[in-house]
Amino acid sequence: MFHVIPRAEQKQSPNRTILFEGGQFGTPISLFLMDAEPGQGPALHVHPYPETWIVHSGEAEFTVGEQKIKGKAGDIIVVDPETPHRFVNTGTGRLQMTCIHASDRVVQSWL
Repeated sequence: MFHVIPRAEQKQSPNRTILFEGGQFGTPISLFLMDAEPGQGPALHVHPYPETWIVHSGEAEFTVGEQKIKGKAGDIIVVDPETPHRFVNTGTGRLQMTCIHASDRVVQSWL
């Protein structure tokens, strides 16, 4: 069995980010295909599971707990469950990355 989700059926936000929640397809993984303009990024939040970011292009500043780190194309960053985190596009172009949630649906609490 397999599933193909055509581009036209993918949930896209006004800022061009796509959300995929795997539960409806029988997979325990959800993800965002992030496509953020300079200055964009989510507010501080936590998840009850780990999150993995794969930066495809651009650069961002990640806040993870009390630390701030820079990420750029090719970097993979893993955040433990219940760790406050956020990121913001600090580059001059778009930030494209995959945000992998180890859950069949996205569960987040805003701080």
